[in-house]
Amino acid sequence: MGITKNMYKHVDYLWDDQKAASFHNDEIALFLYRSNILGADLRITNYGGGNTSCKTIEKDPLTHEDVEVMWVKGSGGDIGTLKRSGIAGLYTQRLRALKKVYRGIEYEDEMVSLFNHCLYDLDSKTPSIDTPLHGLLPFTHIDHLHPDAVIAIAAAKDGEKITKEIWGDTMGWIPWQRPGFDLGLQLEKCIETQPGIRGIVLESHGLFTWGATSKECYINSLEVIEMATSYIEQKIKGNNGYAFGGQKVRSLTPSKRKTQASTIAPILRGLCSTKQRMIGHFTDEDRVLTYINSNDLDKLAPMGTSCPDHFLRTKIKPLVLGLLPNEDVSQTENIIKRLQPEFEKYRQDYTEYYENCKHEDSPAMRDPNPVVIIYPGIGMFTFAKNKQTARVASEFYVNAINVMRGAEAISEYIALPRQEAFNIEYWLLEEAKLQRMPAEKPLSRKIAMITGAAGGIGKAIADKLVAEGANAIITDLQQEILDSAEKTFNKDEVVTSICDVTDQDSIADAYQKACISFGGVDIIIHSAGLAISKPLEETSISDWDVLQNVLVKGQFLMVQKGTEVMKQQGLGGNIINIASKNGLVSGPNNVGYGTAKAAQQHMTRLLAAELGPQKIRVNTINPDGVIVGSKIWEGKWAEGRAKAYGIKVEELPAHYAKRNLLNEIILPEDIANAVFALLAILDKSTGNTINVDGGMPNAFVR
Repeated sequence: MGITKNMYKHVDYLWDDQKAASFHNDEIALFLYRSNILGADLRITNYGGGNTSCKTIEKDPLTHEDVEVMWVKGSGGDIGTLKRSGIAGLYTQRLRALKKVYRGIEYEDEMVSLFNHCLYDLDSKTPSIDTPLHGLLPFTHIDHLHPDAVIAIAAAKDGEKITKEIWGDTMGWIPWQRPGFDLGLQLEKCIETQPGIRGIVLESHGLFTWGATSKECYINSLEVIEMATSYIEQKIKGNNGYAFGGQKVRSLTPSKRKTQASTIAPILRGLCSTKQRMIGHFTDEDRVLTYINSNDLDKLAPMGTSCPDHFLRTKIKPLVLGLLPNEDVSQTENIIKRLQPEFEKYRQDYTEYYENCKHEDSPAMRDPNPVVIIYPGIGMFTFAKNKQTARVASEFYVNAINVMRGAEAISEYIALPRQEAFNIEYWLLEEAKLQRMPAEKPLSRKIAMITGAAGGIGKAIADKLVAEGANAIITDLQQEILDSAEKTFNKDEVVTSICDVTDQDSIADAYQKACISFGGVDIIIHSAGLAISKPLEETSISDWDVLQNVLVKGQFLMVQKGTEVMKQQGLGGNIINIASKNGLVSGPNNVGYGTAKAAQQHMTRLLAAELGPQKIRVNTINPDGVIVGSKIWEGKWAEGRAKAYGIKVEELPAHYAKRNLLNEIILPEDIANAVFALLAILDKSTGNTINVDGGMPNAFVR
């Protein structure tokens, strides 16, 4: 191979010989290793994009004869995280024998079900539509990737000519064709007519490369991508470094972009959630800003993306907002009035695209709202059913930006024709894949702001809501405990924010993070708290003030700022305040705490009456005796309550269990279950109080 490790400038060379040696020539393990390191570089292929394979000799379990088996990424997988459970193992000869029953390109879809008859490994992942593309090629190791640089060439007006200019006679070229069995035949034919080539470029689609060993295949892929990238960068350098026709709009400073983006995000979320609620993602990275601020944006954005993997996740084109970067977007009604026609026009265009391209058997039209929303001078928003899907859509559109940048530098960018794009987007096999997706969880598409969420009751609530599908902003006072809590979630589920609920600026920062990270907020859980147990004469003004500030003022400030975001979205919302049985009937030596909890409960009733017309529900949950796992029972509060009842601290759990009707110890998880019930089941309940105390007759709500 001509290029050495040190000569790679545009791709990451990640092959580690020592790591590879640890697999002891296990070809499947090496194939998975190769896949993972290829998928680690998003310039090579994005999440869920591309596929890889290897072929091995195995013993047929029925005949005990040696047979060739192809191992290939299964349907819906991601090469960057591919594991043994995510691949399919098929008899290569059986797969190739399907040529005998193939009836022609108009019968493509019927071939997919036949792949199952070729399975060697009965624990295989469902084979993908790209399976024959690997099986009909004779090579032991094959990579099918979607590198930005190669797709830029594949999507250029003179793509075939440029391919020859870069690689001479060492690369093949296949005109655009939808993935399927026939495309596999075209790959096979290309190899037969051009023996000795090192790879094939698929027009508007991607790249096929191969090798005799996993490492040779990996290096071949990197070399081809490196050569394509170098060619493009030289062309851009020759154009004085300008991309996309140079700058038209100047970006705001990073801090001002963040403020502007967080202010408008809930409005955008509301506008693109007319069919179903969406979760957002925002980026203002340099590649995005170069594109969205350019002179060529108005020309390129309406053209749409080229690679099928791109537009399946981003829709055929983005919505470009007609706002100036420094406009006052805090005036919600005015901004909605400005943007509503732009969203309506986008939906109308998408509907016309569907109506003009649909077939008799096409699935029903999907949500016509945009996935990608561009705000010149500020950044790019993406909205989807969950955070991961929104983030991945953003990553794919960045890939599309890279493709357009390269294609425009070397020739002229050509998008996939609308009919071809529709045939992919509304492909019956693609629809079948969507129908196989697991049902969404009850709190999917919801965003929860939870105070005091790094431990105790707050953490139990966060655990429950995230497990049921919600995204969460977990807040507390110390970064260390937030970091510890964050480790229990994945990166797309939760973000953390230090939040002092008595400080308006701190609260504003937390909501800004919610809007930047997820697009807004739907649920506010005020769980932050503390407890001070003292008789009247020992209760100081500072004791009184801290209880009123954290429990009452904190609840007020969290709701005041949170409902501002909810009203921007126009999607309603839920507020649940964690109060206490002590607000209804207090035990002894508890004047400050009980009074603050009573104020929380009455504020809930007042807010429920005020916010009901906006479909914002406000309810209270009253725990009692939550000792195990609860932070407020650490230290002096537990000592004070034990003293008040004339018992030892260690006797408190049993004491509280014995005094309720059910004789139950109440746990943080019990409070979390009550929160979930109010959010997902009691969806027509507001102004209510739910006691989670095992049954305390003197605290029954009358």
